Amino acid sequence: MNRLIWFLFFVILGVSVNAQVKMQKSEGGLIFTEGNENILFYQIEPKNHEGEYERCNYIHPLWGIDGTVLTEDFPADHLHHRGIFWTWHQVWVGEQRIGDPWEIKEFDQEITDVEYSARKNGTAILKTEVDWKSDKWKKQGEKIPYLKENTTITIHPKSDNYRKIDFEIQLLAMAENLRIGGSEDVKGYSGFSVRMVLPNDVLFTGPEGEIEPQNTAVESLDYVNVSGSLLENDKKGGIVMMDNPENPGYPQSWILRKQRSMQNAAYPGNKTIAVSTTKPLILKYSLLVYSGKMSDKKIQKIIK
Repeated sequence: MNRLIWFLFFVILGVSVNAQVKMQKSEGGLIFTEGNENILFYQIEPKNHEGEYERCNYIHPLWGIDGTVLTEDFPADHLHHRGIFWTWHQVWVGEQRIGDPWEIKEFDQEITDVEYSARKNGTAILKTEVDWKSDKWKKQGEKIPYLKENTTITIHPKSDNYRKIDFEIQLLAMAENLRIGGSEDVKGYSGFSVRMVLPNDVLFTGPEGEIEPQNTAVESLDYVNVSGSLLENDKKGGIVMMDNPENPGYPQSWILRKQRSMQNAAYPGNKTIAVSTTKPLILKYSLLVYSGKMSDKKIQKIIK
C-alpha cells in the first residue's frame, strides 16, 4: 500500500461547548473522543502483521461506554479480520477475478481524502475517499483504481447508556463490468462486519427474541443485538448492529458467530452484483454501543 499523504479538512459548524465529539490526529490515524472518553480509532496508515495482511480504512479500537475495548484486530484465528470493516470476497471485472479484499489477497487501498466536521448538536462526521486497487488491474504497468469508495461515519454524543454510530458506504466502479460478491459457499458472508470480543455468555437477540447462530445466514428484521459480559469486571453491555430500510436487499441476512469470528450483514450473499460507473451502490448501517441493557422497545424507538 502507498503511504497516505493526508488531506485532512476541518469544518466546524456552530459547535456547542457541551457533549461534543472531537477528533485528533494520532499515530496511524484519527481518534475520536467525547470529554475524557475514547470512542473509536480510524486507521489511515497501512498496518500489517509480520509483513502480511496489510490493511487500512477500518475502525479499531472501538471502545465501550466504560472505556473497554470491544473490537479485535489481527485475531489469531482470522488474521485478516479487522475491527469494524466493510469488504467483499469476490471482485470481478468482466470474467477476470482481480482479488479477494476480504482475505486481503491482491487487494490494496489508498485513502486519498479525509474530511472531518463537527456539528452544533455535538455530532462528529468523518468523510473518507478510498481507492481500491489490485496487482491484477494495471495500466501501463501501474496499478489503477477499479473502485472508488466514499464513506461517511457519523458519531453521535453519548445519550443515556448508549452511543450511536452511523455508516454510509458508497461504492462507484472505476472499471466497466465490475461485480462484487460474498464467499462462494453456502454462507455467502462479506460486507459490513464487526469483529468484536465475544464473552462466554454472549447472547444474540432481535425483534422476535433470541437468535441462535447457524452455519448459514439467519434472518432478523432491522437489527441484531449482541450482548453479554463485555465490559470491565464482567459488567453487561453490547453492540446493536442495525440494517437500514434503504439498503438494497433489505432486510439483509446476518452471519452470526458465538466465538472466534465476526458478525456480518451478509450482502449480497454468495452471488455477485454489478457496481455502476455512474450511480454508486449505497449501503447504510448503524451501531449502538451500550452499557447495561438495551431493550427491543428502546432499540425500536432509536430506529424510528
